Amino acid sequence: MAKPKNAFYAQSGGVTAVINASAAGVIETARKHKDRIGRVYAGRNGIIGALTEDLIDTSRESAKAVAALRHTPGGAFGSCRYKLKSLEENRAQYERLIEVFQAHDIGYFFYNGGGDSADTCHKVSQLSKKMGYPVQAIHVPKTVDNDLPLTDTCPGFGSVAKYVAVSTREAALDVKSMSRTSTKVFILEVMGRHAGWIAAAAGLAGENPGDPPHVILLPEVTFDQEAFLKKVRQTVEKYDYCVVVVSEGTRNPDGSFLAEAGTKDAFGHSQLGGVGPFIAQMVKDKLGYKYHWAVADYLQRSARHIASKTDADQAYAVGKAAVEYAIKGDNAVMVTIERSSDKPYRWKLGKANLSRVANHEKTLPKRFITRDGFGITAQARRYLAPLIKGEDYPPYKNGLPDYVTLKNVAVKKKLKTDFDI
Repeated sequence: MAKPKNAFYAQSGGVTAVINASAAGVIETARKHKDRIGRVYAGRNGIIGALTEDLIDTSRESAKAVAALRHTPGGAFGSCRYKLKSLEENRAQYERLIEVFQAHDIGYFFYNGGGDSADTCHKVSQLSKKMGYPVQAIHVPKTVDNDLPLTDTCPGFGSVAKYVAVSTREAALDVKSMSRTSTKVFILEVMGRHAGWIAAAAGLAGENPGDPPHVILLPEVTFDQEAFLKKVRQTVEKYDYCVVVVSEGTRNPDGSFLAEAGTKDAFGHSQLGGVGPFIAQMVKDKLGYKYHWAVADYLQRSARHIASKTDADQAYAVGKAAVEYAIKGDNAVMVTIERSSDKPYRWKLGKANLSRVANHEKTLPKRFITRDGFGITAQARRYLAPLIKGEDYPPYKNGLPDYVTLKNVAVKKKLKTDFDI
């Protein structure tokens, strides 16, 4: 019987509160199938670890440490924003990947990330075969933006949704208590470049008419300054305060972002940030209201202490399923979550061909947005509500979450050449 091939696992893009749960799912499941999968190597800083032959031997981690990944945020092995170009543009990248995979007897590739990592995973699955060393590539979904197609939700989103909804409700109570003599408008800026799922989730904070957030600004709805200011003014006049949640990807009528830095990230996306203070200053200049603003930024995607249990369970499940699909012979697929019922919430796992996933984005459906463009509908609530359900607190020590730090022992290099990225 042939010696089982090793596996390569890597994390990509912005990390989440539960991405390490997916890592635990991959590693623990692979350990149960040693007859089919040898060692699991992790890429230090994502796919860059493969290109530079900087691999981590996860077999050096104890079962207890791997299990603790389920409740530890961040990327345990390091992540990156690095998108492989096409074979025609940079053949050397792919030749290097195959060289590293061959040197370490790697036959399985589990890439844990969003849309760009799905594209990378697809390219590796297709081109490795052409280059004479086939690698089974399975995409493990992860993105706080919830914008991957063909899956009901994306691991990482439910916990961000919960954090944003809770933060909106708590901040609103603060603002309301001071509105008579102080702040009238509070603005919370959240992530979401092209899809407004995170901003929409803030709408769960309000359950009755008049509850905050009173205004949600979404990338799917063109920003109308006159209508926005009118809504804010009317809200303050009626309730004495107004809470606004704005997505970083909110756009002007000409399609440009309200707050675009003019620079690009490693994936070629426009760098965003600053729409919160931009909106706040507009409120001050046009309406004269005292304001406060906040940017959720990394806090929203790293808050494991308030993670959704549904999200944590799904994150682990997609990692586990990725290994099981690979063992069955699947290739070039992404693990998907399929919803069968809202109440009670029921879901199962499936798979989708990466050719239908890569370079496609799922935006907020029109039916999820109220007619005035400033809120979410009952349909949106039915979709969002189950995703934030349940508490899954990490263990605490001396009043703080007790997270694990792995040893991350390097695998001895076998190649004589280095590779510049």
